[in-house]
Amino acid sequence: MDRKVNKLTHWQFSRDRANWEEVSVPHTWNSIDGQDGGNDYYRGTCYYRRTLDCHVSDGEHVFIEFNGAAMSASVYLNGNLLVSHDGGFSTFRAELTDYLKGSDELFVAVDNSDNTKVYPQKADFTFYGGLYRDVNLIVVPEEHFELLKDGTPGIKVTASVDLDKKAAEVKVETWQNSDKVEICVAGEKQCVDSMDGHACAIFTIENVRLWDGVYDPYLYTATASLESGDSVSARFGCRTYYCDPEKGFFLNGRSYPLRGVSRHQDLKGKGNALAPSDHERDMSIILEMGANTVRLAHYQHSQYFYDLCDRNGIVAWAEIPYITMHMKNGRENTVSQMRELVTQCYNHPSIVVWGLSNEITSASVVNEDLLENHRILNALCHEMDQTRLTVMANVFMLEQNSPMLEIPDINSYNLYFGWYLGEMSQTDEFFDEYHKSYPERVMGFSEYGADANVAYHSDSPEKGDYTEEFQCIYHEHMLSMIEERPYLWATHVWNLFDFAADGRDEGGKHGENQKGLVTFDRQTKKDAFYLYKAAWNRKDPFVHLCGKRFENRCGEETEIKVYSNLDHVSLFVDDWPEMELEGNRIFTFRIPLTMENGGEHRIKAVSGNCTDEMVIRAVSEPEQSYIFNRTSSVVNWFDSDFDSSCFSVGDTLGELKANPESAAIVNKMMENGAKSRGDVAELVKDNPALVRMMERITLLSLMKQSGASEEDIKQMNRILQGIHK
Repeated sequence: MDRKVNKLTHWQFSRDRANWEEVSVPHTWNSIDGQDGGNDYYRGTCYYRRTLDCHVSDGEHVFIEFNGAAMSASVYLNGNLLVSHDGGFSTFRAELTDYLKGSDELFVAVDNSDNTKVYPQKADFTFYGGLYRDVNLIVVPEEHFELLKDGTPGIKVTASVDLDKKAAEVKVETWQNSDKVEICVAGEKQCVDSMDGHACAIFTIENVRLWDGVYDPYLYTATASLESGDSVSARFGCRTYYCDPEKGFFLNGRSYPLRGVSRHQDLKGKGNALAPSDHERDMSIILEMGANTVRLAHYQHSQYFYDLCDRNGIVAWAEIPYITMHMKNGRENTVSQMRELVTQCYNHPSIVVWGLSNEITSASVVNEDLLENHRILNALCHEMDQTRLTVMANVFMLEQNSPMLEIPDINSYNLYFGWYLGEMSQTDEFFDEYHKSYPERVMGFSEYGADANVAYHSDSPEKGDYTEEFQCIYHEHMLSMIEERPYLWATHVWNLFDFAADGRDEGGKHGENQKGLVTFDRQTKKDAFYLYKAAWNRKDPFVHLCGKRFENRCGEETEIKVYSNLDHVSLFVDDWPEMELEGNRIFTFRIPLTMENGGEHRIKAVSGNCTDEMVIRAVSEPEQSYIFNRTSSVVNWFDSDFDSSCFSVGDTLGELKANPESAAIVNKMMENGAKSRGDVAELVKDNPALVRMMERITLLSLMKQSGASEEDIKQMNRILQGIHK
């Protein structure tokens, strides 16, 4: 008989086992409260149940498959515990055969509560609970391929390419309870013996067609069959790659700089219970941008999305949710989640690195237990997979000489200079210093970004104002910085989409991280999205006028910025003469604002056959709805109006903290500010490296970035002026 797979979509759901409602799986119970802010979304145990009417023939075996149950799950059939599983992002299965009666109750307890052993527990995103991916019933014959161990697909394909010979050796391994297996690759069949449940066949593909990234993501298929009728298959690609500490990433023997984005798997109003169409839309946006890599953070993503990466040539970074805070009781869980990640994702040619952890030293001291946990994970990856590299995403506070950086094959850093603290130029300085000190190490840029609320705008954007305009300035700097440093093996914008972080309450939004280049609902591409499209998408000519949502503008003149992947832009304003600029990606014009015709100005950008249009209006007063916290830009009013023998907001945090009286005031303010940015900010606020960096920042800079009003800053200054140095 052939393998039969049926989706189990109809379930009953309850939080208390007393009141039940009908739901459709995929389902999460945090689609609303996990996105509305307050850090009060429900974390606990909820329940799913349904009746199975499963009639099987003699010799058939029945399995239940869960592709995502967050975060821990216990599965019962007719009151019998079949399996318990810790880890909300990987596939696991249980066999039902011996417990079936003909009409059976399937019962699942799913738990996303706070605990000390299952990752993640502290991170800047919402930990949705539920059966949020497909649940399938699988019926196979007596002789069948392995289904239980680590959620295995039952087939493993390893392709080794000889570029000089233009050939590939393809090793196919399977696991089953049968004596013989027929394996087919590229039209060639082999019948091989199964020894102790394991079979292996080796094929040679001459004139191999390479999986060549976005240029030609060609996939082969390996199929394994048993005489019983059961079969499994895997799409695979043939490619080689390596990382050079001076020249970056190489694919199939040539330089192939990896430039792209990171992605979380949630959506406004749906949480993480995504449909295939949601994944497809996300991929289409990645392709429109022209990115060639995606960091799939911070956990194992849907197999369907890895498939999309394979089919579209997007190089992927896959990782486990070992994040922010090392837990002494969590080692076993990091190992099991890594084992499942590698087992289930091994066949995807798009994946080139296994991520060991993310910002794990944010709230944890680098000690022997932490180091040993990483050594174990690194060794496990290489034991299971000799073809891929290991990597870590390091928090920007991690010292460059830390022994942590010596564990994985390569590294990347998450840096937010110019947003959370410091200036954008410190990113340049950081990488230059690191590369000079450790020229033999491979280093990348795994996170960088600045929050932007599409409602906020300014003609004088500055750090902390949450405007689209500042986000553009930030990414213009970072894009240039990246292009000047070809040794960066991969760079990933944080983030492609805004995402839920229920602990956040900032920038005019509750429960959202707004660093995305696209809004949480995928409906609005922020202006900075088009900067990267201009840099990376060379196939689809376009011209984009920035500031369409910045409609009402105040002043005698205003800036009109255009992004395009063409080298010439003409700007037409009302009936004025044409303005023209030659350039690369960024075209900046300044036009006068007049009150004629009600202040309305019709603007059109033209490049080749591409056009874009918008309307702006001259107004006499700044539009208050564009300003975060309704504040005006704070000038250095204190320069000539303060007592230099006393403290002021112009002093650095280091200077203020050196005095007990001023330190108490500043510490209280910073504690409140950390809380508004969620659990992670609260955890890391005392990190020694972060503290040292922040001590160089003036209090004025910090308060402006946090959105403090001019009156709040003046009040703080008045208080500090009462404290003698």
